[in-house]
Amino acid sequence: MAKMIKSLREQADKAERAAVSALDPELAEGFQALARAYRAQADVIKSKKKKTKKNR
Repeated sequence: MAKMIKSLREQADKAERAAVSALDPELAEGFQALARAYRAQADVIKSKKKKTKKNR
């Protein structure tokens, strides 16, 4: 589970770097949106993991 969260955060970082280097504003916004989506997925997985631990 932690490996998946780490991987999603790394992908978000890559997308943000691509957004900064993109010359096309629409492409940059697309990369920013992708980065937000990756971070949101990581946050959801992390919160589900915490809920599972609390229920034990």
